Amino acid sequence: MATPLQFAGLLLLSTALTAPAALAQTATPAPASDAPATADDAAAAQPEVSVPGGDIVVVGRRNANIQQNAPAVVSVLSSADIARTGEGNIAGALGRVTGLSVVGNGFVYVRGLGDRYSLALLNGSPLPSPEPLKRVVPLDLFPTNIVSSSLVQKSYSVNFPGEFGGGVINLTTNAVPKESFLTFSGGIGANTETTSYLGYVYQGSKSDWTGFDNGSRNTQPALAGFWKSGKQLTDLTAAQNAALAGQLFSPRFVTAQRWDHVAPNYTASVTGGTSFDLGGDLTLGVIATAGYSNKWQTRDSTQQYSTTSDISQLASDFERVTTDNRVVVNGLLGLGLEFGDNQLRWTNLYIRDTQKNTRMGLGRKDENPPLFMRQDTAWYERQLIDTQFVGEFKLTPELSVDVRGTYANSQREAPNEFTTEYVKTGSGPFGDQFINLLNNGANGTALIRYSDLNEDLWSGGVDVTYKPFDTLSLSAGYAYARTDRTSERREYAITAALSGTYEGVGLLRPDLLLSQNVITRPELGFRLQDNEPNPLFGAKLVNHAGYGKLSWQLTPELLIDGGVRYEKARQSVETIPVFSNNPSVFSNVIRKDYWLPAATVTWQFQPNMQLRANASQTIARPQFRELIFQPYFDPDTNRTYYGNPYLTDSKLFNTEVRYEWYFARDQRVSLAGFFKKIDKPIESFISIISGNFATSFGNAPKADLYGGELEAQKYFDLSRWSDAAMFASRRLVLIGNYTYTQSKLKVGSGDTILVYPASIGSPSSAYFQDGAPLSGQSDHLVNLQLGMEDTDRLSQQTFILSYASKRVTSRGVNGGGPGLSQPDVYEYPGFNLDFVARQGFDIYGRMFDFKLEARNITGRKYREEQTNGTNTIIYNRYKPGTTFNFSISTTF
Repeated sequence: MATPLQFAGLLLLSTALTAPAALAQTATPAPASDAPATADDAAAAQPEVSVPGGDIVVVGRRNANIQQNAPAVVSVLSSADIARTGEGNIAGALGRVTGLSVVGNGFVYVRGLGDRYSLALLNGSPLPSPEPLKRVVPLDLFPTNIVSSSLVQKSYSVNFPGEFGGGVINLTTNAVPKESFLTFSGGIGANTETTSYLGYVYQGSKSDWTGFDNGSRNTQPALAGFWKSGKQLTDLTAAQNAALAGQLFSPRFVTAQRWDHVAPNYTASVTGGTSFDLGGDLTLGVIATAGYSNKWQTRDSTQQYSTTSDISQLASDFERVTTDNRVVVNGLLGLGLEFGDNQLRWTNLYIRDTQKNTRMGLGRKDENPPLFMRQDTAWYERQLIDTQFVGEFKLTPELSVDVRGTYANSQREAPNEFTTEYVKTGSGPFGDQFINLLNNGANGTALIRYSDLNEDLWSGGVDVTYKPFDTLSLSAGYAYARTDRTSERREYAITAALSGTYEGVGLLRPDLLLSQNVITRPELGFRLQDNEPNPLFGAKLVNHAGYGKLSWQLTPELLIDGGVRYEKARQSVETIPVFSNNPSVFSNVIRKDYWLPAATVTWQFQPNMQLRANASQTIARPQFRELIFQPYFDPDTNRTYYGNPYLTDSKLFNTEVRYEWYFARDQRVSLAGFFKKIDKPIESFISIISGNFATSFGNAPKADLYGGELEAQKYFDLSRWSDAAMFASRRLVLIGNYTYTQSKLKVGSGDTILVYPASIGSPSSAYFQDGAPLSGQSDHLVNLQLGMEDTDRLSQQTFILSYASKRVTSRGVNGGGPGLSQPDVYEYPGFNLDFVARQGFDIYGRMFDFKLEARNITGRKYREEQTNGTNTIIYNRYKPGTTFNFSISTTF
């Protein structure tokens, strides 16, 4: 790897662990023959699935294969499927499912629809999000060692919440283990662009390696007291202001340093479970897991943007080197009680995901001679706590009742994000030096930000199922969910009068320039400036829902599943006043209620072949942050976002037809076509505010999405091809899927859009182009797993190939008026090739599971660009490198 950035010396500026997922509940190996599966065979390997309404398998069908027998279109990843992919978190494993792609930090797109159209559940209950811009939880938070199975349902059924566009993803944790076990795992990994190469770090606290700060990042007492006072900075004297500023910048957090040899990655986990026979038919199960991972990534990125229509001039052109240290700590404690056909499940989950971020950038603005050097240091904490109770009761052979209750809390804190920018002007007494005059403009900047997000979610529900006949199931249920979020963000710029005699002070590195001894010098004129006029807002979503449905095996070949759901919701966002002399409050409330019908007809015209047809109506609501007109800077995308209080719900009509052929156990071919019509889809657009890019959101008039899917899974018995003993129990595994999707925005000449703060509508064509694809939609998605495995013992070797064609990540700058119209910004995911090998060894009478992974073998680059055919802007481009991981686990 080339040394990142030529300015490395200018620093004045002085997995891969997935084995436990398969050990808690390992699927029974399939027979080597291609004989059709029997009901007993399929039941033996059945993954555990917990969804609203209980058991998804309809009584009266011929076998127990979930995907074939479910009354809706589903894909199921068992623990064995997850283990074969070798992914360290569930988002990566889901990226192998037909029609799914993972965008950004763990957000799953189903059939090209953005994360707002996907719904994530844990054991059938909703989850809160720790992301400021999202109401959807990022699935890279979930290590695979806590997940027993993952079900993706792509056709809507009314027992799920009505916010359904592309699909619902239901994660199920383990309950009662079949056998007692205790598994220890450990792993180490390296990346060709990061490990042992140059990166940037800052000192931080001594406990950063644990993912927990030791308290040194706590809000300084003086600043906390100032916030509580309700005063503004303008209420302080110059001396009080400078004294407050002098306490904010610690050398441990503002000084980036070179690290010539970035450390390798490492992981560890322990998972255990047992069950106790309490007498009679009572069985108590206990499962617990704890995991830790510490990973590093360095990205040497080129980042540009343009503000001209023909994108011929660069408004910003930077090379940035970013080093992230990501530490994930997780724990799960599950208790399960089984008695007869009844089960009680109490699940407690804790996940903490911490990212220590250091970034150095060097570049120019507006193609002018001044050279800018920018340094950023940050600490991001994401945390999820979830406790839930599920009771599944079989009161009589005909009547069953399921109850669910959940409390979950998510948090995201960024205690202090620091940004400093130095300038080399080429003129003046210090023109050949990088200098920071702290004038909050062209000659230097210093910013500090504090962010704190807290979201509480309470949910509960009851589902009743009555089966008057073996072929008829009647269900009804009620669900309640309440989400409360508060989000606080403070940003301060520090300015000074560094001119003339004192101009040389700007040569100091950040920890000295912003030290208390310098800031409190009255002759230097240091002063804090508040950049956030509305720092605190609250949001709430309260939803009451009820549904009724039936599943009727009308004939041995014909199954009808249908029903209707009613939802009544109130969604609100409001600013919360924090300044005593500025108590103004902005609020926005959306009150809506809907009737959402859905029906699926399945015709099993051959014992192993069937046709499905589905139609439904669903909705998509705006995210909280999208409803408030308040700036928010997202460090992951390096972009500023503004909400739009005029947003409203989107309505969707969904339909699908699917052919399925289950020609042998765990082997199948399916072919599907789907169509979606979206009324008022929420899309992002970019405008220029105060000379800078800003992303906002609006309801486009309409959109259509259609496409097709092809999926195949086939095993080839190698003993038929070779007489060699090593192939006697081996088979080839071929799992492949392809999804073709097309989407089009429909924008007419008379369509209008409301964009805050305007009070009258503007032409929709000023923001969205007729025929443009939806954001995040790839025309082509391909996943292919080709491997060999032993059916008698643990031995798997799998090549995993994925491909995604280009997709829109941001609309080009339009600005809501004539004279400026840019092409959209596209991401080019391209091809990715991985290899995963798992091998079991008997060492001194104990079995060990060895796993070797190679990720991004071809060295594919990340590329996000904007082009009009003549000029090209590189929004973001870097080499993620090839990652190698080795892990070992054993079970007692």
